[in-house]
Amino acid sequence: MPDKKIPHVNHYPDGTTSVLRKAVVYTNLRFYQRSDVLYQLTQVFCQKYLPKYGDRTVDQMVQSARSVKQNIAEGSSDGQTSTEVEIRLLGISRGSNLELLEDFQDYLKRKGIGEWFGKNPRFEPLHQFCKNHSKYEDYQALLPKMNDEELANMGICLCHQIDSALTKYIEKKDREFTTEGGIKERMTAARLEQRESQKEIIARQAQEIESLRKEVKRLKALWGEGG
Repeated sequence: MPDKKIPHVNHYPDGTTSVLRKAVVYTNLRFYQRSDVLYQLTQVFCQKYLPKYGDRTVDQMVQSARSVKQNIAEGSSDGQTSTEVEIRLLGISRGSNLELLEDFQDYLKRKGIGEWFGKNPRFEPLHQFCKNHSKYEDYQALLPKMNDEELANMGICLCHQIDSALTKYIEKKDREFTTEGGIKERMTAARLEQRESQKEIIARQAQEIESLRKEVKRLKALWGEGG
């Protein structure tokens, strides 16, 4: 088993210890940015190529795509206080992403359209574009112009890249929790540090008082008022 590490304790501007972990700016996470692209792409795909009525696939796909990005956002926010909740929500996000991946793959199978991978000449340019572009504005003008084969394969590519990044990120969070513990350990570490700070302040004040007493005694001796 790995050795437990003392959690890093953050501080407020006045020096007070905090049990909260450093906030994650989830909008800067590339896999979150891709999840937003995936959500927008899924809506375009469903509106253009799936029946508007009588097919639950539309709702399922849109809800799965929304779940991917919403659970990343919520998990990252809740992670300030609970790594356990963060990991659970990130796991839900990953599960929703895999559901959406299967929906795109099922569509291609039903339509008899090939999935781009391996030596398909269209696969590598798509893979590199998605790898090098994670923000919605990079895709916004493209999505309305793409046909169902292109949209579905781009959705599949984004799902794979999100899954890879999420898997690594969840593992990182799991390792942090395993070695450092959760909120209880952070509370203990914060209290111990606060106590140590208070002890240092008390010791410093005691030294200052002792120095003042010696100075008063010296001055009294100098003025002939004591010896």
